[in-house]
Amino acid sequence: MNKGELVDAIASKASVTKKEADSIVTAMIDTIMETVSKQDKVTLVGFGTFEARDRKAREGRNPSTGQAIKIPATTVPAFSAGKMFKEQVAATKKKKK
Repeated sequence: MNKGELVDAIASKASVTKKEADSIVTAMIDTIMETVSKQDKVTLVGFGTFEARDRKAREGRNPSTGQAIKIPATTVPAFSAGKMFKEQVAATKKKKK
């Protein structure tokens, strides 16, 4: 599902126009990105948590030459699925078998 399909689904479920749904989805994504960029967490109970995580500097290998390279420390966005989300995905997988 891409953003357009998500907007269509939300517009249908929430009985709003596609334009309104697109504004809401865009505002939600922008707010999550701004908040996580400030090193704060966004927790949506049952769905999951968006947060920034620090990665330590480490040594890696250039796959084409095998030469050792230094990978600098960085901060990356991360998502941890909530309990209800995990349970729904697990239940769906069981039904498919």
